[in-house]
Amino acid sequence: MDTAPLDNILGFLALISYIVTLSPTILRIVFPEVRQTSIPKILLKYRRHIGIFAFFFALAHGFFLVQKRNFDFFDFKTYWIYCQGVATFTIFTILAITSNDWSVKRLKKNWKKLHQLTYWAMFLLIWHIWDKMSGHWTYLTPIGIVAISGITVLFLVRLWIEHQNKQQKMNGKTSELKLPANSIK
Repeated sequence: MDTAPLDNILGFLALISYIVTLSPTILRIVFPEVRQTSIPKILLKYRRHIGIFAFFFALAHGFFLVQKRNFDFFDFKTYWIYCQGVATFTIFTILAITSNDWSVKRLKKNWKKLHQLTYWAMFLLIWHIWDKMSGHWTYLTPIGIVAISGITVLFLVRLWIEHQNKQQKMNGKTSELKLPANSIK
């Protein structure tokens, strides 16, 4: 295993910060007993700030990689090779720009829809880390892969739980609607 250069350390810090921003909602739904603790409340309170840190760590990660590898921004191959990183960084940029009270008020319901892009970034990051670190892992690579894969699995569990709850509510409303019809007979 290689030692991690500064650009990888910054990428890792971006990843961990990003995972922390995803954690409160996922933890509250997948592990309801966590609601009893103050952890989700604290994370929710500072979620936007932590997300901004994730953006700046990702910006520094990208900056040092561009400097180190001397990218040709006028060559389409550059964007093709780094499409996952560019796409993830684009999402992070949009989220960072709109992570303020003015944007929440201005965009209203669309703000929440826009911030759903964060879940696309989660899947892109798995691909990005796996693709770019294949063959030259540092000691941070397995930790990063396990962390992002773990939060992604928990996210999928969250979606399944939310789907099950929605189905139960629908079944409950359906049986309530049928009850008066049966009592008329």
